[in-house]
Amino acid sequence: MKEAMLYEKLEEKKVRCFLCAHGCHISPGKRGICAVRENIDGTLFSLVYGKIISAHIDPIEKKPLFHFLPASRSFSISTVGCNFRCEHCQNYEISQFPRERPEVGIPGKDMTPEEIVNMAEANKCESISYTYTEPTIFLEFAYDCARLAREKGIKNVFVSNGFMTPESARMIAPYLDGDNIDLKGGADFYKKICHARVEPVKETIKLMKELGVWVEVTTLIIPGHNDSEEDLRSIAEFIKSVDPAIPWHVTQFYPTYKLMDAPRTPVKTLRWARQMGLDTGLKYVYEGNVPGEGGENTYCPDCREPLIGRFGFSIGDNRIKDGSCFKCGARIEGVWK
Repeated sequence: MKEAMLYEKLEEKKVRCFLCAHGCHISPGKRGICAVRENIDGTLFSLVYGKIISAHIDPIEKKPLFHFLPASRSFSISTVGCNFRCEHCQNYEISQFPRERPEVGIPGKDMTPEEIVNMAEANKCESISYTYTEPTIFLEFAYDCARLAREKGIKNVFVSNGFMTPESARMIAPYLDGDNIDLKGGADFYKKICHARVEPVKETIKLMKELGVWVEVTTLIIPGHNDSEEDLRSIAEFIKSVDPAIPWHVTQFYPTYKLMDAPRTPVKTLRWARQMGLDTGLKYVYEGNVPGEGGENTYCPDCREPLIGRFGFSIGDNRIKDGSCFKCGARIEGVWK
């Protein structure tokens, strides 16, 4: 265990956590909504510091980040726990583990930040991704890893639900290079499906951009839940209001966890959403989880020349030269080699 960051002590040994936007008030012997931060006799502790439940070498495209060091490798890590309870979570076995199996304790392999960074370096990974579950809930460990990685010239990436506070966003941002943030739907969707709120997510997207972090946004489109024109157009317009160069990934849902009754997202829905995003004024919109359909490729927003060809997580030609279109010279926003 490690004493938590970003909390304050209250009367009667209670604490208030402001790591994420839930702002949990936690009594002695109790845990926050994330189920991995516990008040022990008036002091808040992270129960997952260094308890790595998953570690893999991934293509950066899996995050998904399409404008961030294409074709590079990212050392991806996570702990158990999450501050959301999404009914469609693809990694529910680890994200919901502490909440659903509290009697088991906190699983994971004990690792130090030095070990994480050394493994990333040994495996020639250009970045470390804090992913699979919500990285905000293991911010203490991510923060220590990210600082060491920065010293070694290794970049840092969050794959996040964005439900942060300004304090936690500002704490990690100086060491964060990329952030793929889910913008899952409207207010009702967040309340019913995620048991959370949408506004803090939007504020995090705006703040991360202001702080100089490269941001991409993902929306998993679930038929009957967040696939209305009103929902998707609202997301596209919000992204444009922040920065039309933010890439938007509209991604195919497949039944999982508690949403087994919802069908896969039709490809035609993804195509419509992509075209609607482009018509709204976004420069880069991508279809996800449907390799071979052509919606994964990067095109120049000015001359429409194809610049990066993709098939799933594989990269074909990359014709972006010094951050610009090879043909017309238009700037292509992103983090390039």
